[in-house]
Amino acid sequence: MTYKLLIGGKLVDGDQTMDVLNPATEEVLAKCPRASKAQLDQAVAAAKSAFPAWSKTSIDERKKVLNGIADIIEKNSDELARLLTQEQGKPLADATGEILGAAAFFRYFTSLDLPVRIIEDSDQKRVEAHRRPLGVIGAIIPWNFPIVLMAFKVPPALLAGNTIVVKPAPTTSLTTLRFGELIANALPAGVLNIITDANDLGGELTAHPDVRKISFTGSTATGSKVMAGAAALLKRITLELGGNDAGIVLDDVDPKKVAPELFEGAFENNGQVCIAMKRLYVHESIYDEICDELVKIADAAIVGDGLKQGTQLGPLQNKMQFDKVKAIIEEARKDGNIIAGGTTPEKAGYFIRPTIVRDITDGTRLVDEEQFGPVLPVIKYRDMADVIARANASPYGLGGSVWSSNPDRAYEVANQMDSGTIWVNQHGSLGPNIPFGGAKQSGLGSELGEEGLAEFTQLKVINVLK
Repeated sequence: MTYKLLIGGKLVDGDQTMDVLNPATEEVLAKCPRASKAQLDQAVAAAKSAFPAWSKTSIDERKKVLNGIADIIEKNSDELARLLTQEQGKPLADATGEILGAAAFFRYFTSLDLPVRIIEDSDQKRVEAHRRPLGVIGAIIPWNFPIVLMAFKVPPALLAGNTIVVKPAPTTSLTTLRFGELIANALPAGVLNIITDANDLGGELTAHPDVRKISFTGSTATGSKVMAGAAALLKRITLELGGNDAGIVLDDVDPKKVAPELFEGAFENNGQVCIAMKRLYVHESIYDEICDELVKIADAAIVGDGLKQGTQLGPLQNKMQFDKVKAIIEEARKDGNIIAGGTTPEKAGYFIRPTIVRDITDGTRLVDEEQFGPVLPVIKYRDMADVIARANASPYGLGGSVWSSNPDRAYEVANQMDSGTIWVNQHGSLGPNIPFGGAKQSGLGSELGEEGLAEFTQLKVINVLK
């Protein structure tokens, strides 16, 4: 199958090509187009040209388009999911969930509106607050959830009346390009454009004078560069960045009951989740039991090609991340005690067994940094005030969770944690209607919900003296 860029409603070749690998085999899956700077400029120009007409369409017309795109995603979900597994690595069931989740996100935003809000309507004055589209949006998507994270950005941007240029990660471009081919005729030319790169056009898109806003999901280090690139033009930005989410397990839980949920919170998508539980603090009274239960689950996990029946965890997505996680594990051997995993199978593919590390503490690389892979440090604590302070000491603040048989007790702890989202007796739950954003170095702004829609608009106040 051949893959094309989507620019101005037309499917075009890239000025260059690049290989996309299957991380389960390390073999070339497909040749992918690679856009040039000139093609990036063409995509932005197409979006700019399409903006005046699209911004004047009714919100009902835009909703019809979003529902139509959702229909196309659902109709082609099997094909898209299989392709996603092949390029990203996740098990086919998880890939199917991501594809159908993206369709659901497109549909959710059709339930929202942008009504004029009346601030004052008196004998002397009428003051109205309007939400207007910004213009051309640049959306930069990472490799861990390339389709559903695109659906965090594209539906609200289009519903608000903007046009958009989407740039997926180079190692997971194929499913996004296929999506572009499927929906190319579902909306006016130039409203949605898709380009790909080899990590060399992000700065160009961010600094482009005709792009009014950048919505970026990725690492904190790259997010800082995006912010700097947007600064010269005071460009609007939304940044959803890295995290080092802490889970705090109180002393009243049932270890056998809670361990599977803790494991899922840490190892979903092989730990390649911005909001994965990346450090787990467990009260000393149940520390050994929790560790033992996590080991049982980790040792039983089926790691393999995501297309094979029964696979629970696929490979890491790319060699750079694979090598990084291996290095973190090797360092953790000196800092703690590896009680499960820590090995890589003797076969092709970026596979690492789910790894549990105990007898480790703050101040080590595994605890302090974001590992973004299948390795979890389990840290013992005694004092509640101390563990809350340790959880909050991170420069990150994306998510966190508290686990207890008493939800009210857990709530009191959650209320003292300094992150954008804190879950109680769960970890990582998101919904299209629930705003999501990070504190501290984990991001700026919000995605999803009414707040996420507002981020793609300019507030315009009309103040009339009667």
